[in-house]
Amino acid sequence: MADSTRRAILTRLAAGDAVVTELAEPFEMSLPAISKHLTVLEKAGLLQWHKDGRISRCELNAEPLENVSQWISFYKRFLNNQFDSFAQYLEKNKKSPNKPNDKSIKKK
Repeated sequence: MADSTRRAILTRLAAGDAVVTELAEPFEMSLPAISKHLTVLEKAGLLQWHKDGRISRCELNAEPLENVSQWISFYKRFLNNQFDSFAQYLEKNKKSPNKPNDKSIKKK
């Protein structure tokens, strides 16, 4: 997912299955280079191949992305709760810049 080409391929496959040449069209790279990207995506379980006569087509397997999305959502809620708690802590312990605290008062 770190590679922009692979993300673009997944975006294209979300619209429907495609052959390698269709996937390669928007990129300035060779078919073997696109095939390497497809192999990485296949090993990650993000795409699968099926035969349409003599033509091999690949299609998106979105299930792993849904699992990742659920995992990210869980941690996003967790982090938001942590930020909210921290904001409440800061608000509760906020000191006025004009109000001197005990340490800043000099005794004569």
